[in-house]
Amino acid sequence: MAHAIPEMMPKGATTGESLLYRTLKEHLPEDYVVYYEPEILGRRPDFVVIGPDLGLVVLEVKDYTRLTPLELNVDRWEIRTGSDGRTTVTSPLKQARDYAFRIADQLKKDGDLLHSGRLKFPYGFGTVFTRLSRQDLKETGIEDVVTGERSLCREEVDPDKDAFSTILLRRKLQKMVPFSLDSPLTELDLARIRFHLFPEVRIHSQVTRVPKQDSLLFYVKDLEVMDLYQESLAKQIGDRHRLIRGVAGSGKTLILASRAHLLAREHPDWNILVLCYNISLSRNIRHMIRRKQRTSYEEESREESPILVYNFHEWLKEELGVYRDQSIPELLEKMDRGDGRFPRYEAILIDEGQDFQPEWLALVSRLLNPETQSLLLVEDRAQTIYPRRRSYKQDTGLDFRGRSRILTINYRNTAPIVRFSWEFYQTFASVDSLGEDKEKEDVEIIAPHSSLRQGPEPVVCRFSSMREETDFVAAEIRRLRGEEGIPLSRMLILYRVKTNGTIDAIRSSLKRAGLPFTWIAADQEAKRSFDPTAPTVKISTIDSSKGLDFDAVFVVHVDQLPFIQQEIRREASLLYIAMTRAKKYLTLTYSGESEFTRYFDRLKRERQKKEGPEGP
Repeated sequence: MAHAIPEMMPKGATTGESLLYRTLKEHLPEDYVVYYEPEILGRRPDFVVIGPDLGLVVLEVKDYTRLTPLELNVDRWEIRTGSDGRTTVTSPLKQARDYAFRIADQLKKDGDLLHSGRLKFPYGFGTVFTRLSRQDLKETGIEDVVTGERSLCREEVDPDKDAFSTILLRRKLQKMVPFSLDSPLTELDLARIRFHLFPEVRIHSQVTRVPKQDSLLFYVKDLEVMDLYQESLAKQIGDRHRLIRGVAGSGKTLILASRAHLLAREHPDWNILVLCYNISLSRNIRHMIRRKQRTSYEEESREESPILVYNFHEWLKEELGVYRDQSIPELLEKMDRGDGRFPRYEAILIDEGQDFQPEWLALVSRLLNPETQSLLLVEDRAQTIYPRRRSYKQDTGLDFRGRSRILTINYRNTAPIVRFSWEFYQTFASVDSLGEDKEKEDVEIIAPHSSLRQGPEPVVCRFSSMREETDFVAAEIRRLRGEEGIPLSRMLILYRVKTNGTIDAIRSSLKRAGLPFTWIAADQEAKRSFDPTAPTVKISTIDSSKGLDFDAVFVVHVDQLPFIQQEIRREASLLYIAMTRAKKYLTLTYSGESEFTRYFDRLKRERQKKEGPEGP
C-alpha cells in the first residue's frame, strides 16, 4: 500500500478523484508516495506520484462522460456543460504536461539531482478518465489527441472492473515516463525531491550556490526533512480539532509549525494564533515558520508572517492587556456576560500542551471561532514539569477521543541517546501507566522508539571542581568544531539553576577558550531576542530549552538535580528534557553528589565492568 498525502480525501473531491486516490493508495507499492492536489510553486496538480523505480508522474483527472467532449485539439477542448451549455478549457494533457515541466525546472536547480545536465530520474505526465472506457476514448475522439500511453481509463483504475490489473496499472504509469531507471532512487534522492517541492517539510539544510552559465545550481548538504507520516499529519488542514501526543524528538513542533504555515497559505484571511509555554521556544517556532514561508530555498522570506506566535503570558499581555493569571477568571466572566471586545481566531495551535493550566485552555478555546473549531494541541506527558489537572474535553469543550494521533518514533536523537535518556527516566519517574488509554486523558506516558540512527554513546564525566567541568566542556566544544565541523550555533550548554557560581564558571571557561556565547536565559529580554542561527554557543536553563534541539548538548552541574528533593519525578523530567535536546553528542558533567549522580556513577561502573580492562 502506497503512502498517500493527505491520508484521507477532503469532502470536496470528485467521485473520480476519490476512486483514483483509493486505487493508487491500495495498489501501488509501499515505497511510493501519492500526493492529492499538492500545492507546488503556486499550482495544484490533481495527483503527483513519486516512486523509487518510477520517478515522478503528474496526473490530471476528469470525470467526463461520452457526451462531454465536443471539439478537441492538442491544447484546447470545447466541452459540454450542463444540458445545453458549452465552454473551452485547456486540454487535461497539456495541464499535466505544464505542471510536470514546471516541477522539473524546479528540481533541475539541485546539482545533486542532475546527470550530464539533465535530471537523473524520469518524469512524465498523463490523464485519467474515470467514467470512460478505452472504447469510449476511441469513439469520442479523445484518443486522437491523447495517446493510449498518456491516458488511463475506467477499467484501468477501477478495481471492481474485471479488466483491472495492478500490474497493468503500474505498467501504464511506467509508460508515461521516457525511460526506466537502472537503479532506484535512494532515500536521499526522494528527500531532495520533497525538500524542493514542499517548503513545509524542510527541517535543516546547508545550501551552496554555484554559478552555472546563465543560472545558479544549488547543492544541498546536511538535508533533513519531515517523514511522510509527519507531513501527512501537518497537511490534514480540514480536520478541525486535533490532539498530537508525541515523544521527545518525534517532530511535534515541526508538525505544528508546518500546519500553521499551510493553514495561512490555504486561508490567507484567517487569524491564526500559535502558543507555547516558554519564550525561547516561541522564538524558535517563529523562526521555523519564517523558513517555511520562503517561496523557494534561494532567498529568505522578507515578509512579516501573518501568524501570531507567542508564549502564553506574552499573548495574555499583548493581545488581552492582562498581566497576571489571577485576572483570567474575571476575563471568562466578562465573556459569559458578553462584555468587552476580544480577539477571535480561526485557528489556534498550542505546543507544550501538557504545561498549560486548565483555565489557560478554557480562555484560549473561548476565543476560537466556533465555525472552524481548528484547534491543534501538541503534548508529551514525559516532559511535564508543572503539575496540571488535565481534562481537555472539560477545559476546551472539544472531545478529542478518536481525533488524537500518537508519535512514538524519536527522530531527533541517536539510538544511544534515546536508550540512555529513557532508561534514566524510567528509573526515577512513575511509568506504570505506559500505553494508550483512550478514555483517560491524564495517565498516558508514551515510550519512545528509536529511529535507529546511530552515533556515539553519551559521555558522563565526574570532576573535582566546577571549573574542571566547564573547562572540559569548552575544550570539547573546540574539538567538535574543529574535528567534526559542528557550528557553534548548534552547541548548547544546559544547567538547572544559576546558583553556586554556575554561570560565572561557564562564561569564564568559554572566554578563556575564545568561544563566543549567548546566554539565552539571562533575562526576559534575552529570551525574547533569542536567535537560533547566531554563530555563538548557547547557554540556557533546562526549562528554557524545551522544544529546542542542538547537535551537541552539554549538561553541567548535574549534581544540582534533583534540585527539589520532594519532586523527584519533575526533576527527572527536567533532566530527560535536557538529554533529549541532543541530536548526536550528549555530555553530562558533575563535581558533587546527588541521587542522580549516584545513578550515573553506578551506570559507569556497570559499563566498565561489561567492557572489561581492555575496553575503551
